[in-house]
Amino acid sequence: MFKHILVPTDGSEFSTETVKRAVSFAKEAGAEITAFFAKPDFSATGYYGEGAVILAKAIEEDDARSEAYARKVLSFVEDLCREAGVTCHTKTLTSALIYEGIIDAATQSGCDLIFMASHGRSGIKALLLGSETHKVLTHSKIPVLVYR
Repeated sequence: MFKHILVPTDGSEFSTETVKRAVSFAKEAGAEITAFFAKPDFSATGYYGEGAVILAKAIEEDDARSEAYARKVLSFVEDLCREAGVTCHTKTLTSALIYEGIIDAATQSGCDLIFMASHGRSGIKALLLGSETHKVLTHSKIPVLVYR
């Protein structure tokens, strides 16, 4: 039924458990996976510190750290897929809005399913920031499987 699954991950413990289940699901379905990491767009956020806009060098450093972390997180998914015999691709996009990055990645990769965790944040942060999963469910034209 599903042949190409986008699996967004942020490297958190909960996300890691979701990735493990997604790999198992893909193996059972005979599907391939595109593991996705959404990098924050530091330059578009308008960060302010000490009353001044953060310097371009600081943004570049944040971008480099984000890229290194994305490679680490995605290589974990690649290793799990290799062990399970599941074809794996990786993708990162820089996006000011994470849910849009997830949907864009799924569309660009030709995925027919987004397999994601039910939540990433808890408590007051989730209430204030909203759930990325909820936003993907609301805006995606691609089916979404939510893993709890």
